[in-house]
Amino acid sequence: MTLEEKTAQLVGYWLDQNGLVAPMQGEMTSGTPEGPTATLAEVTRDGLGQFTRVYGTRPVEPDERAAWLWDEQRRLKRETRLGIPALVHEECLTGLAAWKAATFPTPLAWGAAFDPELVEEVGAVIGRSMRQLGVHQGLAPVLDVIRDPRWGRVDECIGEDPYLVGTVGTAYVRGLQSAGVDATLKHFLGYSASQAGRNHAPVHAGPREVADVYLPPFEMALLDGGARSVMNSYAEVDGVPVAANVALLTDLLRDRLGFEGTVVADYFSVAFLEVMHGIATDRGDAAAMALEAGIDVELPTGDAYLAPLVERVRSGAVDEALVDRAVLRVLRQKERLGLLDPDVFEDDAPTGVDLDTVEHQDLARRLAARSLVLLANDGVLPLQAPADRIAVIGPNAHRAEALQGCYSFANHVLATHPDLPLGFSIPTVLEALPAALAGRDASNEDAADLRFAPGCAVTGTDRSGFDEAVALATASDVAVLVVGDQAGLFGRGTVGEGNDSESLELPGVQRELVEAVVATGTPTVLVLLTGRPYAIGWALDGPGARPAAVVQAFFPGEGGGLAIADLLTGAAGPSGRLPVSLPRSAGAQPYTYLHPRLGGPSDVTATDSTPVRPFGFGLSYTSFAHEDLVVDPSVTTDGSFTAEVTVHNTGARPGEDVVQLYGHDVAASVTRPVVQLLGYARVALGPGESARVRFSVPVQRFAYTDRHLRKVVEPGDVEVWVASHAAASRPGGPLDSGGIVAVGDGPAAVPVPGSATERATVAVTGAVHEVALSEPRIVEWSLV
Repeated sequence: MTLEEKTAQLVGYWLDQNGLVAPMQGEMTSGTPEGPTATLAEVTRDGLGQFTRVYGTRPVEPDERAAWLWDEQRRLKRETRLGIPALVHEECLTGLAAWKAATFPTPLAWGAAFDPELVEEVGAVIGRSMRQLGVHQGLAPVLDVIRDPRWGRVDECIGEDPYLVGTVGTAYVRGLQSAGVDATLKHFLGYSASQAGRNHAPVHAGPREVADVYLPPFEMALLDGGARSVMNSYAEVDGVPVAANVALLTDLLRDRLGFEGTVVADYFSVAFLEVMHGIATDRGDAAAMALEAGIDVELPTGDAYLAPLVERVRSGAVDEALVDRAVLRVLRQKERLGLLDPDVFEDDAPTGVDLDTVEHQDLARRLAARSLVLLANDGVLPLQAPADRIAVIGPNAHRAEALQGCYSFANHVLATHPDLPLGFSIPTVLEALPAALAGRDASNEDAADLRFAPGCAVTGTDRSGFDEAVALATASDVAVLVVGDQAGLFGRGTVGEGNDSESLELPGVQRELVEAVVATGTPTVLVLLTGRPYAIGWALDGPGARPAAVVQAFFPGEGGGLAIADLLTGAAGPSGRLPVSLPRSAGAQPYTYLHPRLGGPSDVTATDSTPVRPFGFGLSYTSFAHEDLVVDPSVTTDGSFTAEVTVHNTGARPGEDVVQLYGHDVAASVTRPVVQLLGYARVALGPGESARVRFSVPVQRFAYTDRHLRKVVEPGDVEVWVASHAAASRPGGPLDSGGIVAVGDGPAAVPVPGSATERATVAVTGAVHEVALSEPRIVEWSLV
């Protein structure tokens, strides 16, 4: 291969950039030496590594685009000297980001579902759609651990617990790759710890926090899930940009974790070493730094890895062996994906492609249903028949875009094409309610009288719709009030990439709308369609009048409206759990339930960071009890122990409990969290039914990075317990044995599904055990 042919394999080409879907997109170059007016044949005369988002940059008919892509791949085989087709990558965080493709719940909803098996199914059906269209690599999942909900990209994340992020993210990887599409883990490493929750801000995390909090989800997805690609973080960690960090991208990722796949650059991050971080003098300097660090492929275009890199190699400033290293990784990937097979693309392009089949729709609705979190309920839910007059109010009650995340095609691309339809069915809450209400009582032939008033917009200060909303609520038996976010990019919304927030109050005047509707005295069900948790203690704990029920939905996708209607009417019960703590205020951030003793409230500070609702919290329409906890009394530092508990459905309705196993290292050589998730299990039980749940827990779940920066398990006592959420039983705190969390005076007390059992102590014996990174980390559980 000539040097030009080699570097051509190391870049993407963005054929038709459209709108603003990447940071500083307008300021960056075309990525080709020939310039922006060059023909595709001129651009690819030496070959091409990847096509960038040929389906996901602008609205294109899938069949027509597939025919074009097959022709282009054949041209690359026929007209370039090496005859190597291009790999095609697309975004797929909430489904394939293409026109007319199904939109699934956002990853924060995956976390709320606590259901890796279902997420794996979703990943598989997304992967099959992509592979059918000739797409080989998906830029998902995001494995960043949430630290600060002010960060705009929270809706792309799974949760605040590394184990939850790792198990759910690994499941998505397995599903996507089962269809022959390479998953890309984002964003390696520490991106979500950005200063003050600001996108692209510096990260001030020590090596222990990086190793124990931000690394484990990637470790699990690589070692247990076999992920085949990794994308770097835009961040700089302790002053070193990740895109130029040999210690992270080579020493850790490859030498210690054994990763053999490709590392792709987050869009423009190689050039950002010059234009944003200021550590490179020009694009050639940036190329040299990124290539040496371990970035194999520059995306979305070849700003640095084409002519600037060629010049550096020819001048002797860059060793061509570094280019060869990256090219070999790229060619191995293409070989494994079948792109080097002689008969690839000989068949006709697919026709009649359906990107939103019944299977897509069913999975989207099921995952949405399991992700809905009931935060409060005074008995108004499920809605009782007859409730003939129902007011549906709020800016998100009748907008399909409000159900979808930042990386959905609707909010990512179609926002700049307002004249085009979404291309698939996505009933809003208002549209879904009539059928659900009709089905709640088969004997009631009279349809409920639904009236709608938006009240206000998601943003802005216009209160002119308040009077209509208040009048409608006053004249109704119950009000369903749907508020929250609009996902978007770089200022086109209230949450999403580049839409960071200084406040955790609901955007615009939505809080005022809620308070005005609640003040009418009409029982009000508050539904939050958001991409981040907001500080809504005022709606949950008072003082004053509050909504009768509160439902949290994290952008639940195309089946979200239907799932919410099912929950409200009792056709389905709530079973989601908070994957991130519900914040008290913006000033209490960053916060994590995984804090050491000094990270919680105490008498030595006047501020209180205690969340309004803790990680793992969620109510049900029935009640659960956890009894007879049995834990192995002792185990060695390199072994595992079992924990068994009986779960009873003590209520009158069927339901699903998310059984959560927590633990605490009593004394360690460095400070440890007061509570950490060890395992979880989703258990479906009918009224009066019971199940015995058994967790098999490797002791390395208690591993951490010691003072010598070794990952170890130390001998000593650990406490283990089962609880309904992370705050139900803290060492040194009261047990939630009564199943009640006090949240105010009188009727504000909120029943919690299940309660903490007695705490068991496990003696961990033996010598200090240094944990090899190749050891599995996923906890097994089973029903017996």
